[in-house]
Amino acid sequence: MDSNAVCWFEIYVDDMERAKAFYEQVLEVELTRLDVPGEGGDCPQPEMWAFPMGQRPGASGALCKMKGVSAGGNSTLVYFDTEDCSKPGAKVEAAGGKLQVPKMSIGDHGHICVAEDTEGNMIGFHSLS
Repeated sequence: MDSNAVCWFEIYVDDMERAKAFYEQVLEVELTRLDVPGEGGDCPQPEMWAFPMGQRPGASGALCKMKGVSAGGNSTLVYFDTEDCSKPGAKVEAAGGKLQVPKMSIGDHGHICVAEDTEGNMIGFHSLS
């Protein structure tokens, strides 16, 4: 394998406007609407808003709202790359989420903090310092 193991992620939400506002506020980014082509057949068409994709290695992804798929209660944890994970961590509660683990060292691998978003999804923030 000559690429990163993760190439895309989707965070399922129940209230797109609330979730979009949370992530834009906490991460200080603007999400972009993704138009999903095709009729979908038996598969419902999702509403998707993508996170920005930079030039550095890593994966991008989107918030996703789709009929029949509920938010929260899953066992996948997405970590967002940050310069200092305490900064988005400090914005979580004002944006309607819950900080679960404040900034903590993970040794030679930097620091993390973990939060619950407005939809019940667990997310993480990672920084080297």
